[in-house]
Amino acid sequence: MSREHGPVDQGRLLTALGIEGRVLAEAVHAAPLEAPVPACPGWSIGEVARHVGSLYRMVRRRLAEGRSPEDWPRDPEPGQPLHEFLETGLAELLDELAAHEPDERADTWWPADPTYGFWRRRMLHETLIHRVDVEQAAGSEPRGVADDLAIDGIDEALTLWFGQKLPMLGLTGTKAGSVGVRTGAHSWIARAGPEITEAWRCSAEEAEAADDVVTAKPAQVYLWLWGRASLTSVTVRGVHDQAAQLWALLRLATR
Repeated sequence: MSREHGPVDQGRLLTALGIEGRVLAEAVHAAPLEAPVPACPGWSIGEVARHVGSLYRMVRRRLAEGRSPEDWPRDPEPGQPLHEFLETGLAELLDELAAHEPDERADTWWPADPTYGFWRRRMLHETLIHRVDVEQAAGSEPRGVADDLAIDGIDEALTLWFGQKLPMLGLTGTKAGSVGVRTGAHSWIARAGPEITEAWRCSAEEAEAADDVVTAKPAQVYLWLWGRASLTSVTVRGVHDQAAQLWALLRLATR
């Protein structure tokens, strides 16, 4: 079976999904639901909570049925608070994921990883990023992102969203070039232009030879790639055009 699991152990991803999901639910419970979310223009905290709770249910049904479902619960039951909508959806998804080995085949939208492990990883980062959104929107300092999870999220942003989702959407860059991304002992290359959009893990030497090189601590790079930190929150060496293009293209891929 073809697999493209990331750099973090699958057991760690499942445990982290449970933790981040509970933290998200707690943040939603304590937040003003009508507060706007800066990283998701037009959305409030309540709408972010509905989105994540709906995704938990969609993915669980997709796993159970082996195909993308046509319908699933998108809103809380009458009278059900949004934090409980999140908690119940998370519990059902965790049960489904835990009942299967990460390498077991599952229906996904990434040909490189048609497994349950894809969804462990994908739903962890969906949850973690929106946890940061809710905390930022509520006016509180977001809790930190562990280095190993940030590195895994960097890898997913580049190899999945940049290297797979953008081509699926038919979106390309306007200027050909490459960006090296480096944090800790990990490095990647993202190459874009009118005819190509791809990313891969690489050596530090290969990353340093790119047109632009982005460096920062893992959490900073993670939040930057996911559009939750500004263009100036990381260090960029080079002409900066390619780093700005990477940042903008990922906004299109992940919106």
